[in-house]
Amino acid sequence: MYHRPLTPLLGRGKPIRLVWLALGNVALAEIASHAEPDAIVLDLQHGLWERSTLEAAVGIVNTHTPVIARVADLSAATIATALDSGAGAVLAPMVESADDARRLVAAGRYPPVGQRSAGGVRPLMHGLGAMRHADQHVALGALIETRRGVDNAAAICAVSGVNFVFIGTGDLALSLGDADSATLASHCAQVRDAAHANGLACGLFTGNAQAARQALIDGYEMVVVANDIEMATRGFAQAMAISRGEVNA
Repeated sequence: MYHRPLTPLLGRGKPIRLVWLALGNVALAEIASHAEPDAIVLDLQHGLWERSTLEAAVGIVNTHTPVIARVADLSAATIATALDSGAGAVLAPMVESADDARRLVAAGRYPPVGQRSAGGVRPLMHGLGAMRHADQHVALGALIETRRGVDNAAAICAVSGVNFVFIGTGDLALSLGDADSATLASHCAQVRDAAHANGLACGLFTGNAQAARQALIDGYEMVVVANDIEMATRGFAQAMAISRGEVNA
């Protein structure tokens, strides 16, 4: 199989610790994979990844770690491009309804389950049989990150072919307006409970390792232990502070 599948990790209650990469750097993806996260997310929506760097990063990371491609939208072309690279999973943004979830499944699976077109350098190199085999292990994730998505979480999670759900806490907080942290947590819990009621793992975007550890305690299976923007920002700031004697090394 030309991708390392995420599906074996998706059993209920199994923690999946993620590293989230947005800076588009292939070498950094290789370094991150050697830290042995359970999976690596390549952010194709807000990140700096291009087609060639996506293909290179997936080729390297797949030797160690499953890759989740956070795609830019729900279009068939965008989802197929991510899967053609050899990513083992797709995370589709702004899923707000069961119809959106069905669009994800249609775009992410070959016929007869879906409508994905056969192609891509890596799949074609391995042949039609390998493509069919890989298709059986592709994981399709719905990113719920709006008030409407939360309201429709039960219907989204019930769509056949959705393998996991993930909560985008930043966009959800924006969607909720001036809601406090307790209200945000309540909406996240609503999605988590809907996922669990349908036998699905539920992920939560967490900003650091401490928040990730707490989310696992709170019953979320997928958490972001580290992301490259936060790690670089914090690391450079800490180094400067140490050099000025403002904090101890």
